[in-house]
Amino acid sequence: MPEGHTIHRLASRHRKLFAGKPVRVSSPQGRFEAGAKALDGLMFTGALAHGKHLLHRYEGDRTVHIHLGLYGKVTDGDGAPPEPFGEIRLRMSNDAHWLDLRGPTACELLDPPGVEALLARLGPDPLKRGADSIAAFAKIARSSRPIVALLMDQSIVAGAGLIFATEALYRAGIDPTTAGRDMPADAWLPLWTDLRALMAAAVIAGRIDTVREEHTPEAMGREPRVDRHGGEVYVYRRTGQPCLVCGTPVHQDALGGRNLYWCPTCQS
Repeated sequence: MPEGHTIHRLASRHRKLFAGKPVRVSSPQGRFEAGAKALDGLMFTGALAHGKHLLHRYEGDRTVHIHLGLYGKVTDGDGAPPEPFGEIRLRMSNDAHWLDLRGPTACELLDPPGVEALLARLGPDPLKRGADSIAAFAKIARSSRPIVALLMDQSIVAGAGLIFATEALYRAGIDPTTAGRDMPADAWLPLWTDLRALMAAAVIAGRIDTVREEHTPEAMGREPRVDRHGGEVYVYRRTGQPCLVCGTPVHQDALGGRNLYWCPTCQS
């Protein structure tokens, strides 16, 4: 599932392609037909992201809520849209650009109360100005769940997935299995600040890199990481490989149906 930086990149891209212009909207697949008809020809006023949720704004206080989930994919291009193929839930176009959405977990038309309800159930997004880190920690400090699970809980921190949570905890030297209520209060703000910086860098770069300058392939004289996820990381999907800092083999375990990665030395 795409992490929050990807959704922020999509929002920026969609503003660039469509904002301030009327948009033709359709649903070749048919599953968003009623919503598409309600929006067709309206002005696209903007796009924003909150965590892993993408919101398309139209005139008249109409909003399309998109959640890509595990299988959702957005493609776009210049000129006239191609002949539809596959399961296109949502198609947008103007005279210069087109966009297709396939396979999302959610694609729904919301009124203002619906948008308010959606945002109310999400935690603060580190990528948004003024995000309330104190509110997030208040929930964490009351929980017996592992801190890594809490960081991925979208009702607590919106936008962080396994990669960001795993890597931020490594960089902070925090055992990912630490119960939220056992997290020292003075460790939270540095962790939040670093998480926000990692996510912001990923928005710019278009990929997740978490290693510090002294641990890059160039600095260490090692081969770049080869993985479909891309990016240079400390522990994510590096099971059994030596920690880039201490040399201890990276451990992997299961946590709530997800794989968990950490260095038992650096995060002891």
